[in-house]
Amino acid sequence: MAMNRLNFLQTVGMISLGAALPAVSAPKKRPNMLFCISDDQSWCHAGAMGDPVVKTPAFDRVAREGILFTNAFCNAPSCGPSRSAILTGQHIWRLEKAGNIHSTLPAKFATYTGLLENAGYAVGYTGKGWSPGRLEPGGRTVNPAGPLFIGRKLNPPFKRMSNNDYAGNFEELLTQVPGDQPFCFWLGTYEPHRGFEFGAGRKSGKDPAKVVVPPIFPDNDIVRNDILDYMVEIEHFDGMVARAIHALEAAGRLDNTIVVLTSDNGMPFPRAKATLYDYGTRMPLAIRWPGGIRAAGRRYDGFVNLSDMAPTFLEAAGLKPPKEMTARSLMDVFTQTETKSRDAAFTAMERHDGCRKGGKGYPCRAIRTKDYLYIYNFEPTRWPSGSPDASVCARAIPYGEIDSSPTKAFMMEHRNEHGVAKFAELAFGMRPAEELYDLKKDPGQLHNVAGSIEYLDAQQSMRRRLFDHLRKTGDPRVTGGNVDWDYYPYYGLRRNKDWTVDKKPE
Repeated sequence: MAMNRLNFLQTVGMISLGAALPAVSAPKKRPNMLFCISDDQSWCHAGAMGDPVVKTPAFDRVAREGILFTNAFCNAPSCGPSRSAILTGQHIWRLEKAGNIHSTLPAKFATYTGLLENAGYAVGYTGKGWSPGRLEPGGRTVNPAGPLFIGRKLNPPFKRMSNNDYAGNFEELLTQVPGDQPFCFWLGTYEPHRGFEFGAGRKSGKDPAKVVVPPIFPDNDIVRNDILDYMVEIEHFDGMVARAIHALEAAGRLDNTIVVLTSDNGMPFPRAKATLYDYGTRMPLAIRWPGGIRAAGRRYDGFVNLSDMAPTFLEAAGLKPPKEMTARSLMDVFTQTETKSRDAAFTAMERHDGCRKGGKGYPCRAIRTKDYLYIYNFEPTRWPSGSPDASVCARAIPYGEIDSSPTKAFMMEHRNEHGVAKFAELAFGMRPAEELYDLKKDPGQLHNVAGSIEYLDAQQSMRRRLFDHLRKTGDPRVTGGNVDWDYYPYYGLRRNKDWTVDKKPE
C-alpha cells in the first residue's frame, strides 16, 4: 500500500536486518541514492551505447554528466538472483536459496538498504524491487529494497505496461523525507519484461529497417518488430527516470544524489536472458554523482559486476562494508585512484524457471575478459534452455527458460530451415561442458572454440582463473558442501499442476 508520512517515518526509524557499521571518513554531507533498474535490458540498447533507434535521453544525460560503464555485468541473468546479488554485494553461489529465481532471500544476508536504514537513511522502493519470490520463507516481512511506494498510478502509453507511476511514487518519497535526511530509493520498472503490446514499436513511429539485429537472431520483419516493441518499453523506463531526475532538480537535491541507471539481466529473447552470453549478462550502466566523481563525462572500460553497487553505496555514505560483501566498491573508479585493475567479470546461473523434470536447473559459471568468454556447464546432459517437453515445465511451455515471444515462436517453427537452423540450435540445443569464445574474432559468441588446439592455452588459463575465483569466494560446487539449488522450493507460477521439485536424496 502507499506509505503515508507517519507510517513512513516510523518504518524508517525501525532497526533493519544487519548492524550499523563504523564510519570510514564520512563525507560532510551524506549523498542520497537513486537506483534505477529496468527489467530485462541488454547493454547495447541505449543511445549512449550507440543504438540508432531507441531513445534514452535520461540514460544519455547520466552518462554524459557522470561515468558510462562499457563492461558492466549482472551477477546472474535471472531477475531474482541478480537483484539479490545487487542488494547483498555477493555472488549468487554464496546466497543459498537466493541463487534461484522464484525463491527467497534469507534474512541472514545483510543488504545495503538495511545497513543504510540503520545509519539513518530513509529507504523506499517502487515497482519491482527484490522479486520474484516470497519474503516469509527467508525470515523477512519487508521487501529488501525497502518500504513500498505504490499510491500513484497512470494510464500507460501501451498495453502490457504497468500502470505504476514510478516517478510519481519517487516524488511522494521526496515530499516525506526532511531535507536534512539522506534517502536511498530503488526505482524499479517492470518494463521491458514481456509481454509487449504487439506492434507498439510501429505505432510509436519507429522504422524496423533501422533496427540493428543482434547476430544471434535471424534477420526478418518478425524479429525486427519484436525488437521495436521491446525498445518502446525501454523508453518508458527512461522517461520515468527523466521525471525522477527533474523532481530531484526541482527539490534542489540532484547534485548530492548518486543516480544509477542499469538493468537486472539481458533482453527477453533466445540466447539472451537466462544465458551467460553477453546478451544475457552485459548490462547498461551509467552513474552520476557530481560530489564524488572526478572527470565526469568519461567512459570506463574496466569490468564490473552489479554486486559492486552495494559496497559502493555503503562507502559513499561513510560506512565500511561488512566482510561478507565480496564485491568491490567503485569508489576508486569514481575518484580515479585505482591501484588494482578490473579485468574480469564473473557470472553464474542455477535454476531460472522450473523448466526441467524434478526442478533441476542448469548450473553454470563464467568469466568474461576483454579477449574471451569462458563458460563451464556443470550438467551438460541437461537441456540448457529448458526441456523441449512442455509437460515437465512448470510454465507448461517448451524451452521454458526462454520467454514466449514472436522471435522464439518463429525460430521454433522454422528451426530446420536454411538461415534459421544455426540460430535455433544455438538457442535451443545442448551445450558441452566447456565453452570458449574469442571475442576479437567472434564478438557475437557464436563459435565455440573450446577443445581447439589453437586455443588450448587460453582455455586452460581461463578455466584456472574461473575456478580459482570460485574457490576463493566459496562456491560449494567447487569447494564441496551443500549443493541444494536443484532441491530448493519453487514459488513461481505452475500452469502445469503436476510439476514438482524432487526431494533431495538422503
